[in-house]
Amino acid sequence: MAANRQTKYSAYTGAYLLIVIGILVAVNFLANRYNKSADLTSNKRYSLSEQTEKIVKDLKQDAKITYFDDTTGFTRAKDLLDRYSNLSPKLTVEYIDPNKKPQIAKAAGVKNLGVTFVEANGKREEAKSVTEEEITGALIRTVKDGERNVCFVQGANEHTIEDPGSGGYSQFKELLESSNYKVREITLAGATPASQKIAIGNPVATPEATSVEIPKDCTVTVVAGPRFDYPQPVVNAFKASIESGGRILFMLDPPLKLGNDPIADNNLLTAQLTEWGITLKKNLVIDLSGLGQIFGLSEAVPLINSYGTHLIVRDMKRTAVALPLVRSLETEGKDKVTVDELFSTSDNSIATTNLSTAEVRPDASKDEKGPLAVAAAATYQSETGQGRLVVTGSSGWVANNILRFNGNRDLALNIMNWLSSDEDLISIRPKDPEDQRLTMTSAQMTMVRAVSQFIIPLIVIIAGVLVWLKRR
Repeated sequence: MAANRQTKYSAYTGAYLLIVIGILVAVNFLANRYNKSADLTSNKRYSLSEQTEKIVKDLKQDAKITYFDDTTGFTRAKDLLDRYSNLSPKLTVEYIDPNKKPQIAKAAGVKNLGVTFVEANGKREEAKSVTEEEITGALIRTVKDGERNVCFVQGANEHTIEDPGSGGYSQFKELLESSNYKVREITLAGATPASQKIAIGNPVATPEATSVEIPKDCTVTVVAGPRFDYPQPVVNAFKASIESGGRILFMLDPPLKLGNDPIADNNLLTAQLTEWGITLKKNLVIDLSGLGQIFGLSEAVPLINSYGTHLIVRDMKRTAVALPLVRSLETEGKDKVTVDELFSTSDNSIATTNLSTAEVRPDASKDEKGPLAVAAAATYQSETGQGRLVVTGSSGWVANNILRFNGNRDLALNIMNWLSSDEDLISIRPKDPEDQRLTMTSAQMTMVRAVSQFIIPLIVIIAGVLVWLKRR
């Protein structure tokens, strides 16, 4: 009997062990095949962006990410790169140690450790760093065919893409280049001899200097905050471009008459925009809600969080955009033109027409009350093609000093993607790690120091004394 009982227990034990081993094998298999995780951080720091997910899941051809580093350094990249490979079976990730496979590293042109290459569509791009922004940008450059040129108009004291200062567009240029756009500046002087070229900003144009056109290879033309008036030939060039299927982003500031740098009214250009159903007003929008001050912004920098349904802003419902020194606009449907408002200011905003004084005093009897539309998109349908234009009442929102604010980069690239007919790229993009630093005043710092260094230790001492007295 004892022997039978021992045999039975041994059989049970063996069966249990097999079941446990089988469960462990199944769990391990499923874990490797279906890698799922939950990101509970407030800004989804450990999740890939909507844009990355869209691009990887929509891959039509195989793609590969190769990371070259010491074996001990693979862990620095695996957390991010494995999330890419989990999105689609068409994307694979390989980790190579140049010390163990020097021939492969040499063939790839690897000279330093920590290098990442993205390959697809017969092209290879290097990511400058192991960040989602760089890797997704490299992936976009490999899967997108064709050349996309963004041309910034110069000649009327516009923002420049080489200026690294606070009001320059150098960071905007870098952002566009990382998204597979080639960027350059153009001067609309046409094909006339150098001695007859139009000086944009000079209201007097010679009769000979009338041949002005936007270069045919400009996928998107950008008019970035001109300080001077454009002459009629230049406005005609904009008109001819749009009505023949061209794409233009107009960013026109309020015509402020302050200090030594007044902004011209640019009546010829604004009249042309009105013909396309977008009327820019000569005013300055002031945000009285106080929301901007939470982020350290002025009341002259409205915070936008009310969006329309256009494809450009459809995915930005929970994203704020800051627009410094912005004017309002009105939209109206026109023949051959479809116009959509993109976004507007809050109810607690006003538009003042007093543009010659730095001090703004709200006047309920004169000021227009919010919400106020400050950006619009329009489509011009003609026999030769579909022209597209976007108009914003501010040019400072993509300047270096504010481009990285919350949703400004997403808005800028969404506009470019729509204008260049890359609608599949419109989405919310990778964000910088959330800055969770705590900013306190000197009084608050004094209070924290007093509580941590004196009050809390004193409470502990008193509690200890009371316990000692009670036990005595």
